Amino acid sequence: MTAPPASSSDLVAAALDLAARTEFTQSCRPEHGELLRLLARGVGPGLIGETGTGCGAGLAWLLSGADPDARLVSIERDPSRAQAAAALFSAEPRVEVLHGDWRDLRAHGPFDLLVLDGGGQGKGAEPPLEPAEWLRPGGLIAMDDFTPSTSWPPMYEGRVDEPRRHWLDHPDLRATEVRVAPDAAAVLATYLPGLRAPR
Repeated sequence: MTAPPASSSDLVAAALDLAARTEFTQSCRPEHGELLRLLARGVGPGLIGETGTGCGAGLAWLLSGADPDARLVSIERDPSRAQAAAALFSAEPRVEVLHGDWRDLRAHGPFDLLVLDGGGQGKGAEPPLEPAEWLRPGGLIAMDDFTPSTSWPPMYEGRVDEPRRHWLDHPDLRATEVRVAPDAAAVLATYLPGLRAPR
């Protein structure tokens, strides 16, 4: 007999405990978790994807708002973290945790909500993902770990924040920045095919 699924709040706490025990310091902040819960609620019985499972805190927040008929797929590149997170959600049939590169998640889409927490944002040397290849029309991308912007173009450490500008200016997206705490912001972007002006 399998154990019943833990409540979502229990899973958030368990994920944070796992992160503390394994000295993983990149779990999503509670303020962003609250935003993820709200965004997941808006998906209804759709498909939610996440790059960068970590120890599962963000995934647990998403689950806390997800429709009973929604499905959630998350991918983690570190094998031990992927295994631990998969065990954490093993009693929850709506959730699948994969081990692999973030690009491997694309095969499980297209997504109604895609949380970019471990690749695909375009930060660092790698290019950002292409929304048309990952999202259903009307699908939403959510990204955290931005500092609040007070000017245009957005700046970070004295330079133009090109990854953030990419998403806010993307011709296939309607995007905005949302402050979730005085020192933290998220970028939300809706994929609207046909938004580009005809040539």
